[in-house]
Amino acid sequence: MSPDRVALVHCMDYSTSKQAVWEALDLLGCFDKIKAGMRILIKPNVLAARKPEDAATTHPSLVRAVCEIVREADAFPVVGDCAGITSAGATAEALEKSGIKQAALEGGGEVVNFQTAGFSKVKPEKPLRLNEIYVSDRVLDADYIINLPKLKTHELTTMTGAVKNMFGAVPLRIRKEAHTMADPLIFSEILLDIYNVATPQLSIIDAVVGMEGDGPSRGKPIKVGAILASKDGISLDVVAAQLMGFDPLSIPSNHVAARVYGDISPQIVGVNVDEITVPFKKPGLSLLRMLPPWLIQKAGHLFTVRPEIDADKCTACGACVRNCPAEAIYMDNGHAVIDAGICILCYCCRELCPAAAVKSRKSLLARMF
Repeated sequence: MSPDRVALVHCMDYSTSKQAVWEALDLLGCFDKIKAGMRILIKPNVLAARKPEDAATTHPSLVRAVCEIVREADAFPVVGDCAGITSAGATAEALEKSGIKQAALEGGGEVVNFQTAGFSKVKPEKPLRLNEIYVSDRVLDADYIINLPKLKTHELTTMTGAVKNMFGAVPLRIRKEAHTMADPLIFSEILLDIYNVATPQLSIIDAVVGMEGDGPSRGKPIKVGAILASKDGISLDVVAAQLMGFDPLSIPSNHVAARVYGDISPQIVGVNVDEITVPFKKPGLSLLRMLPPWLIQKAGHLFTVRPEIDADKCTACGACVRNCPAEAIYMDNGHAVIDAGICILCYCCRELCPAAAVKSRKSLLARMF
């Protein structure tokens, strides 16, 4: 891998999102690869059910702008993600409350929930940590992927940007296990494994208003006034770190990328990064940083929210068996049963069950929190 150009443009207000995106694309000269009839997956950050002004999710105006640009190329925009909350229905709620669902529809796009759209197993060519990964079928089937992360701090990786945003392409079990590693470098190796099997052709960072402090969800909004774009997410994250006032190699994912690929210093086109840098407040100490990794891993095993079949409601229709990506569901004694050891926590079974026979079973630790 070699570093690529990064476009940096001013965007002081979300009302000018579309013009700023076009300016960035003109600087990169990369949008001509989108052809009429293509299905273009647009992957925003749909972390949780938060309002746009909280700066926890990609702003809906940027989602709408990119959908409109894709439609103008006579291609079909499909907006999709999976929220970071371990529960059924979390993604649908987050898409709604963040305004992303409405913005996608207004921009002429289709909206897809990765939790219910299915996942398929992929084997990375040169894995750093994961020998196999379940990836959203909508990601794997897309003709072209546009990655739309939000510029934010992160309690484990200091910054979340283009590489981290593709974390939403995998089911909750992989994400939970990655977090319980509690080591920023190991976590970043997992991020790069996922990025390398779910690689976007274009990444555009929403840095009009970012989040500083205790991100990615508990920080505070901070005005930056910029849009960044690149064909390479690692190059983009290097410039994003500079924009936040951080040493790019202090970001664990950038550090791992430099170790694996060598030089990751990109060329910046457009605005000089020094003209627009806004120092971000770093995250404070979190449990993931303060507690020893072995304790975090132990707590992670004890904190579970799993789908479970209610035998009294199950009609044995087989919908869950047919649609389970991990083949973790089977019939026994006239009703469906979930093998917890295989389940990937995608919650397809719960969303697709016509009898509402799938419930969430929480461990004692999960109920306490």
